[in-house]
Amino acid sequence: MSEHHPYKTVTQHNDNIETIDAIIAPLSQLNILSKMEVATLLDSSQSGLYKLFRNCSLAVLNTGNDLDDGKELLERYHNFDISIVQQERGIKLAVKGAPANAFVDGKMIKGISEHLFTVLRDVIYNNDEINGNTKFNLETTEGITDAVFHMLRNANLFEPGLDPNLVVCWGGHSISRGEYDYTKEVGYQLGLRGLDICTGCGPGAMKGPMKGATIGHAKQRVSSGRYIGITEPGIIAAEAPNPIVNQLSIMPDIEKRLEAFVRLGHGIIVFPGGAGTTEEILYILGILLHPDNKDIPFPLIFTGPSTAMEYFQRVDKFIGDTLGVEAQAHYKIIVGDPESVAREMVEGIKKVRAFRKQSDDAYYYNWQLKISPDLQQPFIPTHDNMRNLELHKNQPSYLLAANLRRAFSGIVAGNVKEEGIRTIEEFGHFELHGDSEIMHPVDELLTSFAQQNRMKLPGREYKPCYRVLK
Repeated sequence: MSEHHPYKTVTQHNDNIETIDAIIAPLSQLNILSKMEVATLLDSSQSGLYKLFRNCSLAVLNTGNDLDDGKELLERYHNFDISIVQQERGIKLAVKGAPANAFVDGKMIKGISEHLFTVLRDVIYNNDEINGNTKFNLETTEGITDAVFHMLRNANLFEPGLDPNLVVCWGGHSISRGEYDYTKEVGYQLGLRGLDICTGCGPGAMKGPMKGATIGHAKQRVSSGRYIGITEPGIIAAEAPNPIVNQLSIMPDIEKRLEAFVRLGHGIIVFPGGAGTTEEILYILGILLHPDNKDIPFPLIFTGPSTAMEYFQRVDKFIGDTLGVEAQAHYKIIVGDPESVAREMVEGIKKVRAFRKQSDDAYYYNWQLKISPDLQQPFIPTHDNMRNLELHKNQPSYLLAANLRRAFSGIVAGNVKEEGIRTIEEFGHFELHGDSEIMHPVDELLTSFAQQNRMKLPGREYKPCYRVLK
């Protein structure tokens, strides 16, 4: 902070919300921008880049607030503004109307400051180096995979000298206290075994494994533990990065975010969740069901406390009813036993290492997995696109998984993403229809999620954004 730019506390009297104006200097992230980059970033009349930068920055500053509605966040802090102060020595960020909980005694929390400059780094890189760059053909699977590689490399998420040790943890932001404590215990057991954690970076099942792993790492005197968070602009406002994340990456859309998980990670653990977690499950099953991936090892474990047995029975039945027994063979369900989960993951990652070594594939990026275009191309959840999804069994199971993934992605958008919420308010419910043998399990699963309060944080009203036509 420059002494010429003191912090100032402001209260938004209309909402009784305390905010702070401040000048923030970078700690270790991006420090230099060209004049053209600054002009492009702050010119809201051109590409909407400023809006993207502003919204993601506000989400990062909102870390720790009990809010999972992107539209509500933007409306609550409607006076928030962020700009770049460019000096010969580098840059600083000027924030106006920032959430006060991002500061302690008038100084911004260091982890939040790091995340704020990460937003700046990734927004600029994706705009300048990826979008419109003829080097990346984003219409092809190879081009998208290469672009994801470059985004992750720019975010410094690769550790070429490490043996495979990165576990991706998926699960809901709205989970019970018992389920949250269980995710911490699993993370602890993983940390004791020297495994690092990658999640969607938000609260709930995304925070718990990281928190547990910090204790496991501390006991083993692991000082270089990685707690990687991967997010995207549409979801970050509803799932702000939790404070344990020490490496953050903001991908351009949900499809590239999901690909980043499976290319970067060496195994996946799924905890209880709602529609977003089901989207993630369908994504990885859509990959593992592809014939080209039949011989590629990729450990996938579903786990939760003993009280989550019914939840996983429902999820397992849904997968069996829609995708069949072949899909069910790609994962193991372990309930109430964190140590067994960790041991099973260690054994699975050993197989990954052996396969990568034999096939001469990189440990830090899974190049060999085949991902179909249906899972890579961005899906825009308009009413027409949701209505026209091919939800029938007369197609390969990996394609049905991709279409089901799109359906759940649209529901997530309608639940928590600013643009999706506004679309629902304007045009009404999304309509989903298809074969009854597909639609009945979909409706049954979503209804159970709503009854178990898995669609919104506790105490927040859930209004369905969809209607299943059977």
